[in-house]
Amino acid sequence: MIYEITHLTRYSYGAIVELTTGVLRLAPRSGDGQEVQRFSILTDPVSQPLTERIDPFGNRVTSLRIETPHRQLSITASSRVRVNRTPPPTRSPAWETVVAEAIAMTSLDADCPAIALYPSRRVALFDEATAYAKQSFGPHRPIFDATSELARRIRSDFTYDPEATEVNTPAAEAFDRRRGVCQDFAHIMIAAVRGIALPALYVSGYIRSIPPPGKERLAGADATHAWVSVWCGASLGWIDFDPTNATSIQNDHIVVARGRDYSDVSPIESMVLSSGRHRLEVEVDVIPV
Repeated sequence: MIYEITHLTRYSYGAIVELTTGVLRLAPRSGDGQEVQRFSILTDPVSQPLTERIDPFGNRVTSLRIETPHRQLSITASSRVRVNRTPPPTRSPAWETVVAEAIAMTSLDADCPAIALYPSRRVALFDEATAYAKQSFGPHRPIFDATSELARRIRSDFTYDPEATEVNTPAAEAFDRRRGVCQDFAHIMIAAVRGIALPALYVSGYIRSIPPPGKERLAGADATHAWVSVWCGASLGWIDFDPTNATSIQNDHIVVARGRDYSDVSPIESMVLSSGRHRLEVEVDVIPV
C-alpha cells in the first residue's frame, strides 16, 4: 500500500509574534516494512533554513526558526510512504523468556529494549495497571498472544472520550476514569506492560480511515494516532499493538516516531515570542494511492 499524507498545522495568535523556534517530528520512519519515498516541510511565513537530526530513538527531528513577524503560522508536512508489513507471527516465546532476554541485553542502540523498561516522564508505574496486565500474562503464555489480548481488553474496558482527558492527564488518572483517547490508552498499556518488566514504547503516526459503505472519504478527516510497540524477544524484535482498535498494526498504520512516551514524540514543540492567546487547528489526510 502507498499513501500520500498531508499534515497541516495552523496557529492563529492574538498578537504579533516576533520569533518562533521549534522542533518538528513529522517525518515518517523508514524500516520494519515501511519506506519513505518523499518528505517535505513548508512553512508560512518561511522559516530560516531547516536543519535535521536523528534523535536517540531513531526519529527524524527537524528544527525551524521564523524571524518574520506574524499573526498566523502554517506548517505543512507532505509525505509519500510505502507500507508492506509481514503478517503477525504465529508463534512467539513465553513472555517470561522475553523478560529475561531484555534484562540481559547490553546493546545501547536505538532498538535496545533497555530504554523501554523503566518509568518515564508521562508513564509512571502503578499497581492497578500491573494487576490489569497480569490477567492476560499467565504463566508461560506466548508474548504475542498475551499482548494481543491486553490490547483487546483495553478496547473493551475503556471508553473513547475526547472530553475525558487532556494532553497532560496522567495514565493512572485515565485508568481510574476508564475513559480517554488513543494517547491515554497507549500510556495505560505501556504502564501495564512495563509493570511486569517487559519493554514497551509509545508510537505516534497515522491510521487510514475507511468511510462507511457508500460514503465518500472526507478531506481532513484523518488524524494523528498513537499505539504501543512491545519488544517480543531477540527473535521477533519490536511488534506494534493498537489498543484503541484492539489489533496489531498492519498496512493501515504509518509510523512517524517512537519514544518512551508522548513527550519523546510530540509532533510539534515550539516557543514563540509574543503575548495573548492562540488558536490551533490540525488537518491530516491519509490517502491511499
